[in-house]
Amino acid sequence: MEVIYITIGVSILVAVLFFAAFLKSLKSGQYEDTYTPSVRMLFDDELVKPTKNTKTNNKQ
Repeated sequence: MEVIYITIGVSILVAVLFFAAFLKSLKSGQYEDTYTPSVRMLFDDELVKPTKNTKTNNKQ
């Protein structure tokens, strides 16, 4: 029965630590930019234009 009390105590301690880390990240401004990540994936890849001097081997 003592193990249950220890487990509950440790889990509450871990939850409080994660909550403190979350509050610290909020205060540092990590979640302020909500628009850029949704648009960034659209502009990740740059278009590569094929050059005129490329040779392709289509013979089989």
